Amino acid sequence: MSRFYVTTAIPDVDAGPHLGYALEVVQADVLARHHRLRGDRVRFLTGIDENSSKNVPAAEEAGLSTGELVDRNAAAFAALREPLALSFSDFIRTSRDARHRSGVERLWRACADAGDIYRAHCEGLYCVGCEQFRTSDELVDGKCPEHDVAPRFVTEENWFFRLSRYADRLHDLISGGTIRVEPASRRDEVLGFIAAGLRDFAISRSRTRAHDWGIPVPGDPDQVVQVWWDALGTSVTSLGYGEGRSNYRRWWVENDRRVHVIGKDVLRFHAVLWPAVLLSAGEPVPTDVLVHDHLTTDGRRLGKSAGDVVDPVGLADRYGADAVRWWLLREVPRVGDAHFTVPRLVARANEDLATGLGTLVNRVTVMAHRYRDGRPPVGAGPDSDAEPLGVACRECPDLVHAALTDFDFGRAAAAVWRIVEEANRYVEHVRPWELARAERGGDVGAGRRLDSAITALLSACRVLATELTPFIPTLAARISGQCVTLSDRLPLPQPLFPRL
Repeated sequence: MSRFYVTTAIPDVDAGPHLGYALEVVQADVLARHHRLRGDRVRFLTGIDENSSKNVPAAEEAGLSTGELVDRNAAAFAALREPLALSFSDFIRTSRDARHRSGVERLWRACADAGDIYRAHCEGLYCVGCEQFRTSDELVDGKCPEHDVAPRFVTEENWFFRLSRYADRLHDLISGGTIRVEPASRRDEVLGFIAAGLRDFAISRSRTRAHDWGIPVPGDPDQVVQVWWDALGTSVTSLGYGEGRSNYRRWWVENDRRVHVIGKDVLRFHAVLWPAVLLSAGEPVPTDVLVHDHLTTDGRRLGKSAGDVVDPVGLADRYGADAVRWWLLREVPRVGDAHFTVPRLVARANEDLATGLGTLVNRVTVMAHRYRDGRPPVGAGPDSDAEPLGVACRECPDLVHAALTDFDFGRAAAAVWRIVEEANRYVEHVRPWELARAERGGDVGAGRRLDSAITALLSACRVLATELTPFIPTLAARISGQCVTLSDRLPLPQPLFPRL
């Protein structure tokens, strides 16, 4: 039994959650559930970034105090657990959790002790949406490419982190695979960014510019810790890094797998700045950084910045958590943006969950009741025609694990779906209804083969119930409930997934 620690990036809370965040947290949830299924000890962290200065104007616009806005939207993010069937172990709030502030302060002091924090004059074009300075060559028509807003010129004294000091070490760690950035195209992007030269990074802002919101810089109350420095630390501050708790040693220092799931827009912060901070502080770096691309609609990124918000709770309320999760896992490619529409979600759910999976489970359980009074056959011999189905069932766990080790959710889902396809193919080939007719006519051999067919199909459904658990846990539990005997009989068949 090994340990597996998976974390997500944490979204800001100037508005509620959208489907792009759901993609990230569902991917992390699949990894967590998969490793639990394999018997590993798992910790799964998500949470929210509450210390952004853009929360202040958002609160003013909503007629709330900043704390009230943060609390309201924090509740909306935490409440995704039930609608999306999430299994996170911990949910951190950066403005309210005492673990976080003490951990940020300890990280700051550790980097300062290493000689990597200094104060200097700072000026440049600052994008409030990104919470970072932008160079002119990063702008498109004078605007931030992420937020389509012109950055404003800022000049003040700030604290800086010596990111430039860590270029060679970061290059070696990432190119050598100690920090594994997936997919490879994102690793190459990070290496190219490092090769172009790393500039020291401003890690504070004046209390005035921060609107008196955020964590004060240790020893300098006129400055507030810059939100990226603040937010990046959650994967260790949540473990009690600042309080000397054993969780930090157990899940970070002594753990072989420290996996981080992020979006491509924050790659440089999480794959460059954050490991450099940990190196400066003398702490272990992440082992894996999984990068997903964006969801789009009408050719634009789906999210708050673009104004295209798809509410994941509304989708789950209308179509179910399984339909939402399955679309995110089957339709979103490992590389490249995915175009989202409600009709695409409905079509995928109807084709796979209602027709493919639902029809299979209903067929099998109805056959068991119609031909064997709901009692699974005992002592049925193997059917050679069922061997492709048996192979699919036996190979599935290893194929899923290999795919998820590569962070390829579509390939993992396809490995499970191979069982559905082979089972439906086997039903059409063996035609149990004809075997039952022959058995009633006195054909003993047909009866034995019918027993073998029902046994093989019930076994396949039970494998599906297990292997689908990380992907669509609610539906997987319903499959299991229909295929497990109660007082030597299967429950009466029930529709598994209605057409949407």
